[in-house]
Amino acid sequence: MKTVAEVLKSATIQLEENGIDTPRLDAEILLAHVLGWRRLTLYVDAEKNLPLESILRFNELINQRLKRIPVAYLTGTKDFMGLAFAVNENVLIPRPDTEILTELVGEYLHGLNKNTIFADLGTGSGAICISILKFVKSARAIAVDISAEALKVVKFNAQKFHVDDRINFYCGDLFAPLKGKIFDAVVSNPPYIPTNELKTLQSEVKKEPQIALDGGEDGLNFYRRIVSDAPKFLVDGGLLAVEIGINQASAVKTLFEKNNFVDVEIFKDLAGIKRAVAGRKFL
Repeated sequence: MKTVAEVLKSATIQLEENGIDTPRLDAEILLAHVLGWRRLTLYVDAEKNLPLESILRFNELINQRLKRIPVAYLTGTKDFMGLAFAVNENVLIPRPDTEILTELVGEYLHGLNKNTIFADLGTGSGAICISILKFVKSARAIAVDISAEALKVVKFNAQKFHVDDRINFYCGDLFAPLKGKIFDAVVSNPPYIPTNELKTLQSEVKKEPQIALDGGEDGLNFYRRIVSDAPKFLVDGGLLAVEIGINQASAVKTLFEKNNFVDVEIFKDLAGIKRAVAGRKFL
């Protein structure tokens, strides 16, 4: 029999020796997942002996992690905006960087003081739109994704967080399935990595859907399409907000301005990195 502390130590060493960036954290998350415990309990019950079945299951997850499968795919969940979203290999893993985009759209809709409707393009797991719906009770959403498998995930999350009565789902390419619809806001975290940089990504990131990462030759393909089409789908004064990659702020801001958006602003994340661009449709 092995104790919690012994199992964790062994796994941590194994992960560290194989170049995993956060070996102890990953081991803790995976063991807590197997046991159905909170991570804190791993310390409280560090000397508790573990059943062989749990150790074998944990070791299997460690072996998968050594193959660079992201922790979130192994546990099936990822925290975002204080909510534990279901994720799998069909959706991009939500990142803390995206919370700034979610907050600014949520605050905008809340500030309108009326019933609102917004579209989330390339919704993935639904982390952005569901988080907004959780915190803005007067809002409704339309979630769009080109992947039918991704829409299964967002539908599951919408039910999990009890917002499925305020969200509709469309399978299609950006605005294509939304003809004739008008929104108070449009939000998107589109693919923005230049194609030739995909091969340089971390091994873990390469496990995520390429369709959610590849932004074309210069990484701006989706911004061109979204920004040029958005005015047809926004109320006068309506908000368009997008997440951006490193060094894309200026180019995306220029796209907004060339397409008659006003009050265009660049927003930084908690690390001080320019992470989102937002502007309003010209009245």
